[in-house]
This record gives sequence, C-alpha cells and structure tokens, in this order.
Amino acid sequence: KSLSLICGALSWLRDFEEKKQQEEARLLALEESGEEGKKRPSSAEPGHPESRETAGEPDWVTAFVQKREERDMVERLKEEQIRRKKREDRLEKIRHNVQLKYAAKRKRSEEDETKRLLQLSKEILSEGAGVDVLEQPDHNEEELILAEYESDEEKKVASGMEEDDDDLEEEHVTKIYYCSRTHSQLSQFVREVQKSPFAKDTRLVSLGSRQNLCVNEEVRRLGALQLINDRCMEMQKNKHEKKSDEENEGKKRRVSRTVCPFYSYEQMQFLRDEVLVEVKDIEQLVALGRETKACPYYGSRYAIPAAQLVVLPYQMLLHEPTRSAAGIKLKDQVVIIDEAHNLIDTITCIHSAEVSGSQLCCAHSQLSQYMERYRKRLKAKNLMYIKQILYLLERFVAVLGGNVNQNPSCQAVSQTGTVLKSINDFLFQSQIDNINLFKVRRYCEKSLISRKLFGFVERYGGPATAVKTNKENQKLAGLQNFLLTLQQGSDKEGDSPLEAEKDQLRTASPLMQIEGFLSALTNANQDGRVILNRQGTVGQSSLKFLLLNPAVHFAKVVEECRAVIIAGGTMQPVADFREQLLSCAGVDPARVVEFSCGHVIPPENILPIILCSGPSNQQLEFTYQTRDLPQLMDETGRILCNLCNVVPGGVVCFFPSYEYEKQVYAHWEKTGLLARLATKKKIFQEPKKASQVEQVLVEYAKCIKRCSQAGGQMTGALLLSVVGGKMSEGINFSDDLGRCVMMVGMPYPNIKSPELQEKMTWLDKTMPRAAGQAPSRVLIENLCMKAVNQSIGRAIRHQKDFASILLLDHRYARPAIFNKLPQWIRERTQVKPAFGSAFAELRKVRTCLLCPA
Repeated sequence: KSLSLICGALSWLRDFEEKKQQEEARLLALEESGEEGKKRPSSAEPGHPESRETAGEPDWVTAFVQKREERDMVERLKEEQIRRKKREDRLEKIRHNVQLKYAAKRKRSEEDETKRLLQLSKEILSEGAGVDVLEQPDHNEEELILAEYESDEEKKVASGMEEDDDDLEEEHVTKIYYCSRTHSQLSQFVREVQKSPFAKDTRLVSLGSRQNLCVNEEVRRLGALQLINDRCMEMQKNKHEKKSDEENEGKKRRVSRTVCPFYSYEQMQFLRDEVLVEVKDIEQLVALGRETKACPYYGSRYAIPAAQLVVLPYQMLLHEPTRSAAGIKLKDQVVIIDEAHNLIDTITCIHSAEVSGSQLCCAHSQLSQYMERYRKRLKAKNLMYIKQILYLLERFVAVLGGNVNQNPSCQAVSQTGTVLKSINDFLFQSQIDNINLFKVRRYCEKSLISRKLFGFVERYGGPATAVKTNKENQKLAGLQNFLLTLQQGSDKEGDSPLEAEKDQLRTASPLMQIEGFLSALTNANQDGRVILNRQGTVGQSSLKFLLLNPAVHFAKVVEECRAVIIAGGTMQPVADFREQLLSCAGVDPARVVEFSCGHVIPPENILPIILCSGPSNQQLEFTYQTRDLPQLMDETGRILCNLCNVVPGGVVCFFPSYEYEKQVYAHWEKTGLLARLATKKKIFQEPKKASQVEQVLVEYAKCIKRCSQAGGQMTGALLLSVVGGKMSEGINFSDDLGRCVMMVGMPYPNIKSPELQEKMTWLDKTMPRAAGQAPSRVLIENLCMKAVNQSIGRAIRHQKDFASILLLDHRYARPAIFNKLPQWIRERTQVKPAFGSAFAELRKVRTCLLCPA
C-alpha cells in the first residue's frame, strides 16, 4: 500500500515539475526574443468585445496593465529559477563534498571551546565582583509578568497594519504532505521511500512533536509534552532577549538565563541541508541533530519550503493552529492521509475539550494569587482580561453547582447526572453570553498567560518550596495549601507513572486545558454541544465540549489543497467519509473519486466464515440481552476448543469489550473449559495498560515459536483481545502469530452514551436517509463494521501469509452488514448455518496449506 502511494504520487510530482519547467523555459524564451507581446492576442484591440464596455478603461491603460503583469510574471520566474539553481547547487555541493562536512564539524567544536572559555572567565569575574544577590529574584520575576497587551484592532490603528515579513521566507515548492497516525507508521513509510526508486532524488523531511525530536536532555527529562513545549519556548525567548539584556546591563547585573545550545540558526541551516540531501526517518534525524548540535524540531521546519515530500502525524495537519505554527502551507499542494479509517473520530477528538471542576477551581485560585501579587505592575488591559477569565472560571464552577472559593473535593453536587446543551444555551445559563470569547481566546494566545502562570506556580506553588512568612508570601500560602489538597485528592493507588504524570500536569497547569475549552466554545452553535457531567463532588464533575460536525475543520484542508487522498488498508464502509466529511465541507460530488483494489494474496490463502450456530446447534446471536446467557458462553468455548485442536500457531480471539471478555473468562474458568483450552494453547489476555502490551506480545510470540520447534501436544498460543483495544489496530499478527482470527459477536458502540445519542440526533437532522435507513442507524452499523474490519485485517500482512477468519454471529450474513466487509474478504466469505461444515472447511484448509505435498 505504501509503495503504491509513493510511486503514484512521486511519479506525478516528477512529471508535474518537468511540465512546469518546460512552460517556464518557453515563456522566458518568448520574452528574450521579444515575441511575447505579438503572440498573445490582446483584449485591448479596438473592437474587442471586452475592451471599453466591460472594463470601462481606455485601451492604452488595459494594454499597459497587461504588459506590466507579463513583465512581473517573467521577473518572478527568473527569480524562482535563480533560487532553485542556488538550492540545487548547495545540495549538490553537500552531497559530494565530504570536506565541507568536516569543516562544519571543526568549526562547531572550535565554537564550543570558545563558549566554554568565555563562560569560565565570566564565572571567575563574577566571583571576584561580589554580586548583589538580593537583586536577582526581582529580575527573575520579570519573565512572569505579562507584557503590555494591545488587541489586534488597536495595533492596526497604531501601526496602520502589521508588516508582512513573508517575503523573507523561502518559497514553497509543489509538495506532497503524507500523514499517518503514529510515529512508527511514519518511520515505516520513510523506510519504504528509502527502498523505492525515488529515494535518490526526493527531498523528504519528517516532522514530529518536540517529545519525539528534542535532543536537549534537560528538556527531554520533563517527560510531559506540554512541559517540554513550554520549556522550549521559554529558552527561545531567553535567546531573543539576551542581546538587549547585555546592552542594558550597566549598573545592574542581569542573571544569565538558560538558552538552548541546540537552537543555533547556523547549525539548523546546516541540519536542514543535510535532511534535504538524503531521505532520513525521525530516528536518523534525531541522531543527526545530536551529532551536529542542531535542533531537529526547528531544523526540520526550515526544510519544509524546499521539501517535495513532507511526512507528519495527521494531528499536526488537521489542527489549524498547529499547522500554521509549523509553517505548513496547503495552498495548491497534495495531501495524502493514510490509515484514515478513524479520520472522523480523530478530527472530533482534536477539536473536543474537557475540563474538570478541580481544574477550574485550581486555575481560579492560581490566577487570583497571580493577580494579587503583580496587581501594581500589570497594565489596565491585562487586569481587565484576567478579571474576565476569573469571572468565566467562577461561572463554569457555578454551572457545575459549586463555589470557586471552596475546596472542590469537599463540595457535594446536589443534582448528579449528565446534561447536554447547545453552545448558546450553555453560554446563557452560565451568564457569560456578554463576554467576547474570541477576544479572550486571542488574548490567551498572544499574552501567553498560561505559560506565565505555570512559571509562577512552579516557583511559588510547589510543596517543596519553603514559603517565607513575609507579607508578600503570605498571600501565596493559600495557593500552596490548595494545591496540596488537590494533590492528596489525586493520589490514587495503582496509578501508572504516566497517569501520575498527567495528574501532576493537570494540577500544575490547568489553565492550558481551560484555554482549549474556551476555544471550543467559539465553534458555531449548530456544530457542537456542551456536556455538563455532574458527579459526586464538584472536583469530579466536568464540562466537555463535543464536536458534532468534523467537516467544518476539514473544509479548509479540502478548499486549499490541489488534491486530498484519503487512504487505508481497511476503509470500508466509506459512505460516512463521503457524507460526513466531504459533502458537509461543500465538496462537489464530481470531485470525489473512489478507488478500491483487491489483495495481493491468492484466494486460497484466506478462509473467512460466517458461523450462524455452534456445535450443539445453539444459534449465535450476541446481542446485549442474550450474550450473558451461560449456554451462549459455553457454545463459544466449544467452538474455540475445536479451533485450537486444528489450527496451528497463534489464534487471536476478539471480544466486543473488556467487561465481556472478563465475564466469559471467569465463566470458562468455573466450567473447566479454560483448563481444556490450556492443554492445546497457552492463554494470554490483552492488558488494559498500554505499558504492558509489548511484554504480552513478546511472550505470546516466544511461546508460538517454542511450540512450533518443540512439537508435542501444545501447538501454540491463544490471545484473548478486545475490539478497539491495543491489539486491534497497528499490530501485525503475521504468519504463525495469527493463523486464525475469531470475532465473538458484533462490537456495536454503547448506544446509551450521551455523546453518541447526540451525534445520532444531529445526523438524523442534517443528513439524508440512505437506502431507506436512518443516518443514525447507518452510523451505528458503520462504527461496528469499521472496528470489525480493522481487527480481522490484522491476520494477513504479506503476500505469502494465510489465515482463517471466523465471524461468530448470524447477523453478519444480513446483506446490509455483509456488504460492509472489505471486498477482498467479502468475495471469499462462506456463510455456514451449521458448525459441522465450517469445521470440515477449516480442517481441509489446514491439510492443504500445512502438509507437504
């Protein structure tokens, strides 16, 4: 799949570039020979229908304007050619000149040595000078105080519009943005590009988050993405301010603040060129960054304009603020979104936001303390906006039924339950409809208030900091106690380090989360809902924004791009992409082209069976009402026992949920069926914690390998998994790891979930009925079948792979459901009303494929 996308897209790009260059050469040749004016039919000729009547201009003016436009275009083409030639020469030089690399390395080590000596001499000087230590904290606090804030309107009035410095930036060449879901999928794709015939002459750059690309160990150690981002931004700011600090040094000695040693413009330019010369994946990029002492995160961004293929996670491309911050320009470019089966969910998640009562109270407390401490030093505009944010926080807590001035963990909620509101209703009920949320959002972005607040809390709010009892610090004692109570409340037993880290980040920096929620409230009223979830205490209650219409955020991508390719291994059913994403985004149906192809494996290498009843003729129907019946759980166990007797290697069995898997496992343990299964296959269960998945998979693979080599009664392993869990996506059960995949029942989503119910109501109101079915019904079926297709697709991973697929539920045979299976599986599927004939087929396949001729 990856190679098909690479070869198709890059062949097109190469042809497109060639045509463009030929056209440019033709135009420049015409200009040089002075024939441009003669050849072009001028609409400025007398009697031409478009002359005076339409334009209302004299002929000579039209001719002059046209001539100037032609001249400008030729000038632009010449500039572009010069720029392209320079870039190609530079890259060619680097490609073939090894000495250049050594010279750059030598220069770097010399610079490092000079810096070290300078630092030493500074330290020696400062020791002798006896610096006034008491002055330092004052200066340290400068970075915590908000700069004077002007809204955009005021700026325009004052400066007559901001100057555009886009001219300084290198022009973007025509490129392809390739997005996938995870870092490992992107690395896999880059490795395929390296193997392809295009590797030598394609300029490729991989983008990622700071968490993946940062090479500064001090920053990496912070762990949480938000903390890494903030520390990085702070270090950059220190770098920009350093010069002015040195100029103003005079009498008062400034404290030297840390600057990132990897954030060097020259080094990053060098890294950019190295990246463009040869295709590198993220691991190679990070290694190069360490070696060249250059930041891979920013160095890779510098490479975007000149790159032909940009590889990035799709969250980065689908979220507009992240996109513009990274310098990604989609105008007239090609976007390929791979692994797109959950694209709608991803867009919904990126643009939804949730805040808890404890976060709201914590942010209110922190911001109040901040305002009190710096009240005299903050300008009026800042105070006005801070008061507005405090008022918003107060109202949000009041809507949950609490008071911001009391501990959220101790306030019980009188009316528990979940309520859904439209955005406007929520704003009215909260009594905040008179506040301009767009302005508040812009203020938060421009003033970096959450960052300042985080620095303030880090300095004064941590339990480890000893608070002096002078008047200034007495005000902060309340904040400290408040944070301590929150921390005690969140110290639950059995939390993984990752969850503990998240808790720590939430208590340390709640305003960042809240900014996301405020931003979500600026969506159009019909496109989202606010969910008020009142539970037990105010601290446990939450406000959640749910995006209903993902198309509003996808529309910009579709409008700007030359082409958008939505691709995936198992994309069926595709109707919801067409309707919910493309039609709603205003895409002309004629622009949408669907293409689906078969599989590389021969037809006999896969045996999909829909099984309607078990060995004792018990009908298989796993509805929410019937699936708990002991006889149905027994029947599932018998089928699995029979399977394990004939299927070698690994068997993966998918259940609709963790709860049901647990229930069935306990039942089998009680009836002794588990012990019978264990004689043939060692049993593994999918862990709930992501950190344990790798370990279980390694053990599972080892066991299968051991059994295949040792022979004997034990033939492999059985893995009990969950649809939509860690094993149902992105993990390959190739070869012996998955000789049979069994799906127990149909994994329909929880229809009682308020979010899903709201989405169903919204679809029924906005979407047309399809083939007599309500859109909400289609949504439920599509969600179920997408999950099934993802899970069963885990078994066949390469051309020579083979496996059987067993779908346990007679409802799979219904035409509406059956037609939503991937075409390559559907064509080969057999519907078996009784178990006997299905078992015979499984034995036959085993004989054909496993026994030597």
